[in-house]
Amino acid sequence: MARILIVYSTTDGHTREICNRLRGVIEQQAHQVALAPFGEVADSDLERCDRIVVGASIRYGKHRPALVDFIERNAAVLNRKPSAFFSVSVVARKPNRNQPHTNPYVRKLLRRIAWRPREVGVFAGKIDYPRYGVLERLVIRFIMWITGGPTDPNATVEFTDWRKVEEFGKVIAGM
Repeated sequence: MARILIVYSTTDGHTREICNRLRGVIEQQAHQVALAPFGEVADSDLERCDRIVVGASIRYGKHRPALVDFIERNAAVLNRKPSAFFSVSVVARKPNRNQPHTNPYVRKLLRRIAWRPREVGVFAGKIDYPRYGVLERLVIRFIMWITGGPTDPNATVEFTDWRKVEEFGKVIAGM
């Protein structure tokens, strides 16, 4: 039984939902899993676990700068232990953007940081227009209009392939 820590950065909560699904799959493989937002993780938490997973959402084409700082600050321990990274974005709804080697945000992040995760996943996210404020709704609708996505201001559209998430959970359990 391994102790696995899943550290995440989420904007609207969907990345946390993905983390919870991963936890369920990994716990079925008899591992112990803890979830924590990256801002609540101490260096000692990283040292106490056997494996580390970092999950991060994209908003307006970027991972949160504070998450990138967290990864850079902890690159040594992340590289020393079996580790994985996954990114969540609406652009990953497109077949030519849903793999680590085809997702521009993941490629850019991995070029920028010193951490080399053993496994990398990319998952499509969710649009929840009713949850957004007026300005954010307008900006996201405009981006979706440009990229051929849904623009109904009353729609909630989930693009996540949960089977793919579960497969990634099994990969993590087997690291």
